[in-house]
Amino acid sequence: MVERRKFLMAGAMGGTAMVPWGRMSTQAQAAPTHGSGASSTAIPQTPALEKYVDPLPTPLTAIADTSVYPGADYYDITMRAGSWRFHRDLGPATVWGYWATNPHRPHRPIGMGYLGPTLEVTRDHPTVVKWRNHLPTTHLFQFVIDDIRGGNAQLTPTPPPPYKSEVPFPPDVNVWNVVHQHGGYTPPQSDGMPKQSYSPDGIHAESYSTLDPDRVKPNEAIYAYTNHDQSCQLWYHDHGMGMTSLNVYAGLAGLYTIRDPADDRLGLPSGEFEVPLILQDKTFNSDGTLAYTMTLQEGEDTPVVNGKAYPFLAVEPRRYRFRILNASNERFWRLRFETPRDVLPQPTLPFWLIGTDGGLRTPLRMLNFLISPAERYDLIVDFSQMPMGTSITLTNYHAPVHYPGMPGQGPEISEIMQFQVTKPLSGGGDESTPPEKLDLPAVTPFEPSPKMKRREWVVYQHQLFGTMTFNAVPFDAPSQDFVTTGTGEVWEYINPNHDAHPMHVHLINFQVLNRQPIDAAGYQEQYEKWIDGGRKAQDLPVLEDFITGPPIPPDPDEAVSLKDTFKSYPETVTRIVVPDFTPPTDLIASIPGSGAELPATYIHHCHLLEHEDDDLMRPWTIVQAAND
Repeated sequence: MVERRKFLMAGAMGGTAMVPWGRMSTQAQAAPTHGSGASSTAIPQTPALEKYVDPLPTPLTAIADTSVYPGADYYDITMRAGSWRFHRDLGPATVWGYWATNPHRPHRPIGMGYLGPTLEVTRDHPTVVKWRNHLPTTHLFQFVIDDIRGGNAQLTPTPPPPYKSEVPFPPDVNVWNVVHQHGGYTPPQSDGMPKQSYSPDGIHAESYSTLDPDRVKPNEAIYAYTNHDQSCQLWYHDHGMGMTSLNVYAGLAGLYTIRDPADDRLGLPSGEFEVPLILQDKTFNSDGTLAYTMTLQEGEDTPVVNGKAYPFLAVEPRRYRFRILNASNERFWRLRFETPRDVLPQPTLPFWLIGTDGGLRTPLRMLNFLISPAERYDLIVDFSQMPMGTSITLTNYHAPVHYPGMPGQGPEISEIMQFQVTKPLSGGGDESTPPEKLDLPAVTPFEPSPKMKRREWVVYQHQLFGTMTFNAVPFDAPSQDFVTTGTGEVWEYINPNHDAHPMHVHLINFQVLNRQPIDAAGYQEQYEKWIDGGRKAQDLPVLEDFITGPPIPPDPDEAVSLKDTFKSYPETVTRIVVPDFTPPTDLIASIPGSGAELPATYIHHCHLLEHEDDDLMRPWTIVQAAND
């Protein structure tokens, strides 16, 4: 569909399958192509590329300046356009990326041009960042901005009655940005929520905020981060109001790694044997430039890892630690490591899961896993039994777009990258601890109490291919959900949809409690009646009346794991338990106004970025207890 990923809820057609909008003949449909606004007779397709000829790049690590804010690491990072070659056989593409000032060599910024440098920080040691916006004022995918501003019914958020459709950015803004530290324990003024956006020419969204305002220009913002998390792999990415999907696709994402010195005793692979893998999918025009095709189809057609299409990594016959981030706009990946059939009794190399979004967990031996957009998986893969010269391929299977999807709805990607055992064992051997002997910190299960409040979030779609919202309320409407500081809650995500949605909650870590199947068609029918009847509280459908099966435990890879993003499966209610809603109120790096003040408003949203832009996002607010 020429949809910003708007799909049919199960009940709307009595449980029928999704039907993409406007695809009578998918390949022949006229539509605008990348950057030009002109019409084309076919969806752009990446030219044939030879696989595994480009080495895997590793994002550079930014260097902190410790002199600006005593007791904190300071970074000066600029968003700007640049050039990047995604494959040996493709020409250079204009991309957007983050560049970090090198305090020792100010005229030699740190970055690749695409994506951003890694911020490697220490647990509980604060970080302060000045984010500068030096991007162009015309978007790399301006045709999408123009269509949204023009009121294209398939692109412009259109909430259900009585709410009215609104363009999500001003008429004089084609590019604006704000940086979100995804997964961090962060005060709201430094969280990087969409309404905190600011443009290259200094136009501010309604909730724009900055610390130390005397130190910033209108196109800049200073944020402070507590790093009060366990050691974990966070990331940072653009969260610009109404254009997050386009900005991230253009390249605005990077890694944010929190280290704990205590982890040094664990014996995990480190240094060159700890490798980040940032997974994305892209489509390229014949000249190598980026083509954004998700106004025409679901997902893109080529895998990209750390900015390279079909890369390879030369490895030693030893254990490696792979820190995997799914930074795709929409694509779920079901990953496994495939070996030649004469190497192992089975053609899949086992691995160990040792961590998820919020940090380390009890090791779990696995053969494959499903990762949704924004999730992170921390793996140990052992190549020590692989003969020299063996090639192991990271493959994707049974994960159509959108997941669980229908075959043929979007381009399928089966191979991603290759690990080639071609380097001799160095350093006198592998001194890392075998995964089965790892003594990792176990995650304490969050047990909900009988008195814990339960809060429902319904993924609602008013009409066929229409905008999705939470609880039939647009993002722009004031916060209606108030949680008490210091308390916990169970949040129930009711998804009558045919598609899975990766849901991300800002500020907090949680655990997946369970899931239950629901009568999706019946629930939606009654939900429609509730809306048509004036949304009276006493008429709201009772979830328990539509449960069709017993509770299902969390998936093994998410069980007893700290999460900030989870998969809300179709025709299912998924429950998460949040043990504590206390924001960080102390000053950070002694900066006035850097701590959270109550009431403190955050957001949660679908991390299919096109869904997020199209209004599947809502604020929620932490308030003081009544007796405090």
